Amino acid sequence: MTVLPRTRRAAMVSAVCALMATGTGLTGCSKEDPDAGTNGVGKLSATKIQSRTQAAARAADTVHLSGSVVSNGRTYKLDMQLAEDGGTGSVTSTGSTFRLLRVGEQLFLKADKDFWSHAHAEGGDGGEGGDGAGDSKAAEKLGGMFVKVPAEDPVYQRFSGFTDKDVLLDGLLTLHGELTKGERGERSGVRTIRITGDAGSGGTLDVSLEGTPYPLLLVRAGDAGTIRLSDWGKGVALEEPAEDEVVDYGQQLPSS
Repeated sequence: MTVLPRTRRAAMVSAVCALMATGTGLTGCSKEDPDAGTNGVGKLSATKIQSRTQAAARAADTVHLSGSVVSNGRTYKLDMQLAEDGGTGSVTSTGSTFRLLRVGEQLFLKADKDFWSHAHAEGGDGGEGGDGAGDSKAAEKLGGMFVKVPAEDPVYQRFSGFTDKDVLLDGLLTLHGELTKGERGERSGVRTIRITGDAGSGGTLDVSLEGTPYPLLLVRAGDAGTIRLSDWGKGVALEEPAEDEVVDYGQQLPSS
């Protein structure tokens, strides 16, 4: 049996309906069901679609998240692979790119010496605020290495959230204002439906109409960034770096 592609099948149905209706008054034919072959969330209200997609995101083991986020007036470009027990990837902010790796509770940050010089200048080294020569020596030691960051350090507090799947998604996947259903579309060959907050000013979210109703594209409210979400449920390898690639932030740095 030959199965016609969806578009050809729809065209043939329309042609047959037109032929039957001509001169006969027959009205038994109707448009093809837009939800045929989908996961059915397109039939739900916008509020229920948001609830379904949030639940699907929480239940997934992994996701690849990329795009930009504006937080506290600063833009972060993200390319992160997230899992239940950690995450890995890169973050770019104010022209500086660094790598984040979290395995369990342990956070590693890899950046060049310029990043660490600025981190020290801003008090990101834990607040001791050594002299310029000490900061320069510290930055030289840290640059290009995986830095093992203690949980109580401001650097940990500032960046660990980028590696936490549930915290990050819970913060991102909430639209603001009254929710409505928008147009249907397609992303990378996958049919989608869009839900919007406050007619778009509260953000938009494209949700998959095929398989699990995962979120695929988020445009945040207030021009606060655009995030692409992909590779749901695919494996993410998380391993701590080799010992000779690591500087222990709390034990190996000189005090001055």
